[in-house]
Amino acid sequence: MTRATPIPETVTLHVPFRVVNRGGRKEMQLPEGAEHVRKPGNTLVKALARAFRWKRMLESGEFATIAELAEREGIAPSYMTRVLRLTLLAPDIVEAILDGKQGPEVTLARLLEPFAPVWADQEKEFGQGDETGRR
Repeated sequence: MTRATPIPETVTLHVPFRVVNRGGRKEMQLPEGAEHVRKPGNTLVKALARAFRWKRMLESGEFATIAELAEREGIAPSYMTRVLRLTLLAPDIVEAILDGKQGPEVTLARLLEPFAPVWADQEKEFGQGDETGRR
């Protein structure tokens, strides 16, 4: 088998991207229109898992108070309270986090701050929905 053009030994590939900080980590941001498969943020997924686990433990009666559970887990009750608030996130936001499709503004630090109690307002705040609140 012969080739008409020889294969060069070195190939240079140019990929336009920016490096941005996202939740304390550096991440590549591809140009608009480029497809990017994003893995779920491990930190966010872990925080959601902890929040729902702790909620289940409290609701089952295994622990009577947040303070009691926080002591058992070895963390501050105030931190546990902030993480437990993640169980109040809109289902679309939780799904986006688990699928790795959340926007760059959805970081753990941002989610631990107070957020709107109404799901439609949360979706606007975190850029997950459009005007109708649907994704």
